[in-house]
Amino acid sequence: MAAMEIEEKRIEEVLSFPILLSDQIRQAADEADFFKTDCSEVGKQADRLCQMLRSVARFNTSTTASLYERPVRRIVSDVSKNLDRGLTLVRKCKRRGILRRVVRMVTTADFRKLNNVLESSIADMKWLLSIFDYDVGGVGGGGGIVLSLPPIASNDPIISWVWSFIASLYLGQLSDKIEAANELASLAKDNDRNKKIIVEEGGIFPLLKLLKDKSSSPDAQIAAAVALCYLANDEERVREMVREMGVPVIVQLLGNSSTRIQIKLADLVAGMSDYSSLAQEEFARENVIRPLVTLLSYDIPIDEPKLGNGKQSIHSIVQINKELEKNSSGLYSYRRVPGSPLSTHYSDGSSKGVSYRKEKENEKPEMKYQLKVSCAKALWMLSKGSVVISKRITETKGLLCLAKLIEREQGELQLNCLMTIMEMTAAAESNADLRRAAFKTNSPAAKAVVDQLLRVIKESDSPALQIPAISSVGSLARTFPARETRVIGPLVEQLSNRNLDVAAEAAASLEKFTCPQNFLCTEHSKTIIEYRGVPPLMRLLRGNERSKLHGLMLLCYLASHAGNSEALEQARVFTALEGVDRSLFSVHPELKELVQEAMYHLNVYHSGVLTERQYNGH
Repeated sequence: MAAMEIEEKRIEEVLSFPILLSDQIRQAADEADFFKTDCSEVGKQADRLCQMLRSVARFNTSTTASLYERPVRRIVSDVSKNLDRGLTLVRKCKRRGILRRVVRMVTTADFRKLNNVLESSIADMKWLLSIFDYDVGGVGGGGGIVLSLPPIASNDPIISWVWSFIASLYLGQLSDKIEAANELASLAKDNDRNKKIIVEEGGIFPLLKLLKDKSSSPDAQIAAAVALCYLANDEERVREMVREMGVPVIVQLLGNSSTRIQIKLADLVAGMSDYSSLAQEEFARENVIRPLVTLLSYDIPIDEPKLGNGKQSIHSIVQINKELEKNSSGLYSYRRVPGSPLSTHYSDGSSKGVSYRKEKENEKPEMKYQLKVSCAKALWMLSKGSVVISKRITETKGLLCLAKLIEREQGELQLNCLMTIMEMTAAAESNADLRRAAFKTNSPAAKAVVDQLLRVIKESDSPALQIPAISSVGSLARTFPARETRVIGPLVEQLSNRNLDVAAEAAASLEKFTCPQNFLCTEHSKTIIEYRGVPPLMRLLRGNERSKLHGLMLLCYLASHAGNSEALEQARVFTALEGVDRSLFSVHPELKELVQEAMYHLNVYHSGVLTERQYNGH
């Protein structure tokens, strides 16, 4: 029977087919005319298998919990093939004329081979019953972990372990479920092949079910969340979590759980969002931003009168959902429909929220800090490349909260907040509506963010912090008026940074102030020259490939928009452009035209000046 056909049949039908084969073998063995003893032995083996198959069928109907079907289908499919082989052999032993006896010749070796495969099937069925903790008297305690190896998995023991652990998640006692989830996490931690097996064998749904079951214990929920975190490092596996309705479960628990659980859930949101844009969209649809920002802003004073209570207007939610529908249409369909065991939606859960809030007040400082670290990372991964999510963060008190954390925190939390800002400003750079709505220069939140970015650029000695801060200011280049020169000075200063990556990032950000797409490119170019930005740019041309590229591009923009500057003549920019490494043109063909245009402007101004001076006898 084809594997696909097996998967499509109900489990009762899957079990009934080999039971029918067993009955037919017993009848055929009774009617055998040759090899009666061997046929009788085959009949006994078929009877044993039939009893075991009926035990599985009774277990399926008697247990209140769901039956874990993957090993049942796999083993019963193998049993069916072996029983079918046995029925064919036993039927050959019935007298049907001399000619057919010759054609259907049977040997002792055939029965020996058949006995071996049937014994393997019996051992497989014994193992299957053992993982369901089934005894002769009925259903046992259910789902104890079994680490013995059935013959069907002799070449790949990982499969049998995964089956046993997942069966325990379905049927085990609470302690067994916790142990099973921890074991699955350990297997998933080892390598990607184990992760693939866990997902293929249906491990995600019971892990999500254990995660959702708040009546179990925090340890069980944490074990499930950790296992899911290890699995969430591949796009297809994350999509499977989305299809299993994992997103609404995670969002609901994120708002109504203890700190330890919330840390793991935020890590899970970060992991899923990092590997799948589909997960990003679904988290946005379920409004995960609100509980994340709420947790991030816990015990932080926010003095923003216009922020309100952080709730979005109906209009904004409708608009964002429309954008999500447009972005994700046709990408997938849910496996489970609303109303299934894992279907739920985020709500405030005010009564439980009060108790958890009280618990947080007594939480250790390191736990509070780690929760903020995880929430900030989740926001970082969610906002990566997403205008929609960046818009949602700005519609809460998220922007001001991030600015406050950058100001008062250090280490990983400060870095994660900076990276979130970097992703949000990158989204604003590509979207004029977001840029105008969230990063207006007269917006208190936007001003607070820019102040902290400039502080990090000027005061930090860590390239890991300076680079995202510099990049963020560059992304906002089109929001600054010509008079807002305070943002240009710190960037020009970083052109002389000893770390070439920081210097190159500063040049790349200043490019956005001076490129033709910036309406104020001429004014900004003059400001950069006034802040003595040309000499360090000339030094960047002798650096690595990235510093050469961005140093050259910025120098060309300055020459094109402020070519009459004496600073450009004194620095011999024209000569430097003449001697530029031509190999850059093959990698970046747009550079050739840019250099030519810059040299033209320099030639127009400075060659003319020299000629006039020579003409006047100077």
